[in-house]
Amino acid sequence: MKKYYFAVDLGATSGRTILGSLADGRLEQEELTRFPNNLIETGGHVYWDIYALYLEMIKGLQVVGKRGLELTSIGIDTWGVDFVFIGEDDAILRNPVAYRDPHTFAAIDDYLQHVVSQREVYDITGIQLMNFNSLFQLHAMRKAGNAAMKHCKKVLFMPDALSWMLTGEAVCEYTIASTSQMLDPRTGYLSERLIESVGLTRSHFGRMVQPGTKIGVLTPEVQKMTGLGAVPVIAVAGHDTGAAVAAVPAKDEQFAYLSSGTWSLMGIETKQAIINDRSYELNFTNEGGVEGTTRFLKNICGMWLYERCRKEWPEEVRKLSHPELQGSAMQVESFRSIINPDDKAFANPSSMIEAIQGYCRRTGQPVPETPAELCRCIFDSLALRYRQVFGWLKEFKDPTVNRGEQGRMGRMGRINVLHVIGGGSLNKYLTQFTADACGVEVLAGPQECTAIGNIMLQAKASGDVSDIWQMREIIANSVEMVAYHPSGDQAAWDAAYQRYLEIAK
Repeated sequence: MKKYYFAVDLGATSGRTILGSLADGRLEQEELTRFPNNLIETGGHVYWDIYALYLEMIKGLQVVGKRGLELTSIGIDTWGVDFVFIGEDDAILRNPVAYRDPHTFAAIDDYLQHVVSQREVYDITGIQLMNFNSLFQLHAMRKAGNAAMKHCKKVLFMPDALSWMLTGEAVCEYTIASTSQMLDPRTGYLSERLIESVGLTRSHFGRMVQPGTKIGVLTPEVQKMTGLGAVPVIAVAGHDTGAAVAAVPAKDEQFAYLSSGTWSLMGIETKQAIINDRSYELNFTNEGGVEGTTRFLKNICGMWLYERCRKEWPEEVRKLSHPELQGSAMQVESFRSIINPDDKAFANPSSMIEAIQGYCRRTGQPVPETPAELCRCIFDSLALRYRQVFGWLKEFKDPTVNRGEQGRMGRMGRINVLHVIGGGSLNKYLTQFTADACGVEVLAGPQECTAIGNIMLQAKASGDVSDIWQMREIIANSVEMVAYHPSGDQAAWDAAYQRYLEIAK
């Protein structure tokens, strides 16, 4: 009898529900619904509409119910850091504030100067310090006298809040909690020091669970609405990047990954967190993975640059397909203009085009004017930033590069391949640039890796697969990957990289 798994995959701009199943050692998937995830701006803040997301989950489950299929389980993954306040009466107190809300812009500096020092926060968590991390959101809310925070009984991260809406059970899933800047990877629990620093206690959070844990079953209310029975809800890797990395179709441990989308996340999988002077200096992050692993990675401002420029271009340009627009960029002189994609100027400017042009003016470079010139500038610059981060990862991965860390990290070996996953894996130009810049074989795909990881972790929880390596073997047999190898003028890339290092200081 075929087993069916229901995955809810929520990103910062859209969401999907997917039906997955395993047959003859291969994964099958069917997208049931797709819907927007809209930001709501009101009262000087930016919110997510959690009730709309809940309704979309119900709609997807209703499709399954109408088809008379029996679900083995349900799993939910979302973006990181955001959370929901639950009141004493077990009701949501307010729609959750979105991580792009500007209230944290000043909060991070205030917290690090007056509450807990930057180095201590990093030493406890090993998490890249970013203004929108949950710790700094909570600090901003406390300083502002946020009424929902004052009166909350529970603080649930987004996938945990949605699971709670389906089951009535409150948990704190490990991978999503690790994005908060409040989890100590050495103990595997939230740090009481950091929780208390924002006026909360451990009891405000649900029980800590690892990926693959059963949270509960659908409430009678949800069963009635969907026509389903008491289907188990599984805590998969609740953080979408955690689910995506679990789906990397790697053959062995000698790989790096690049989850490419609005954000780019480049990293390696390690058996323990890497928290030391060098990781602090480079602001790397240690996020929770599956089966006790750590996702040692760095956030890079990915296709956000391109997406924002595209919205500003004239309608006749926006009508062009991505391959058409990107193809025109390949006719532009390479390395004409280079930016640091992670410069603060590109975080959330009112005009991305003006931000890029202003950066080029300040650094004495030709100013990109046309969409093709801007697109080429973005792709060249992203590939060069990937090269920089990839070099740092090789340093951490191979102890012979940095012998001072050998005893701490153990022998993890070298990086033989870079797996590019997510929507950005379809961008053949940027993917080839990445292979050229990094000087390594790049395997692109799968595109929908987050949903695949979600489904396969449910399959692991049900006993259909034994471990992550069997998961990855099945995924490799089920998806098509495209191989890219370094080509072109390596000397030109080397020279451009030296220019990038000077410009991006």
